[in-house]
Amino acid sequence: MESGVKRKASGDGAGGNVKRAKTKKQWRVPKKNDRGAVQAKAIQPGDSGIWATCNKGREGKCVGELRDLFTEYAELLYGDALANEPNEDDAEDEPADIESEIRAEIAGIRKPSGVQLFTSVRLDVQCVVFFKTQAPVEPVSFVKRICEDAMNHSARKRTRFAKRLSPMTLMGRATVESLDKVAEEVLAPHFHQEPFQRRKFAIRPTLRNHNILTRDGVIKQVASVVGPGHEVDLRNYELLVVVEIYQNVCGMSVVDDSFERLKRFNLAEIFDPTPKGGITEAKGATITRPFQEVTEGATPEQATAGEHMPSTMDLT
Repeated sequence: MESGVKRKASGDGAGGNVKRAKTKKQWRVPKKNDRGAVQAKAIQPGDSGIWATCNKGREGKCVGELRDLFTEYAELLYGDALANEPNEDDAEDEPADIESEIRAEIAGIRKPSGVQLFTSVRLDVQCVVFFKTQAPVEPVSFVKRICEDAMNHSARKRTRFAKRLSPMTLMGRATVESLDKVAEEVLAPHFHQEPFQRRKFAIRPTLRNHNILTRDGVIKQVASVVGPGHEVDLRNYELLVVVEIYQNVCGMSVVDDSFERLKRFNLAEIFDPTPKGGITEAKGATITRPFQEVTEGATPEQATAGEHMPSTMDLT
């Protein structure tokens, strides 16, 4: 009896120690790794990139197909520039010894020499994905080329899950001060040239999961940075200022008048257009008519003077 009790107590004690050890390992390690991975891939002020929308629950598949598509177009558009990038090893005129060559080869295996032009960022937002871009990729011209090719070869569908692409020339924080800084840098090459050139423009903001800035406030603020001498014209604009605000980040870019012809850079609409008179068109008309009535032919000062500043948010 006593030996049986002792064996039972000894077994419980050993089992308890094993369980506690396993619990500690399973609780600590994943937390530390997850925090490091998320922090390393956060969107930072000064970044450039491309937003993409997709159906709910398809974010992972959207990232996969866009990574392949973007990589293919990067090789097509920037292949020569990437091939001609200077290599530190090529700068050495004297032949290296055998040990140096071995170390260089091992370093090349551990750290690939290729430039990572596109980095997907994991977001806590449904139906939205983001890719950081690196030079020589210029997001606006890059996305425009993809959509131009899709329009010219719409029978050859390249994507299943990606919908609208939104190129962002510059990213910043979603605050009044940061929006001003981003707008000044992005808009200067288009609206502040010397000699002065009068341009017809429109502003299209999109806000999601954000409650600090408002659409009306964003439009007024961006129009003030555009400055005097330019004209607001939604129907026949020459330049469209695209502002995307998600959670605590904002991005901005300027696109030309091909934006509407290319279905607002919506790949799903290019490959499978919504029939005329559909829901998307009706919703778009409801939002844009007040904007046209209030601001058509107005200067930036006139467009921002009233209280009924319209929204031009894209619903697709």
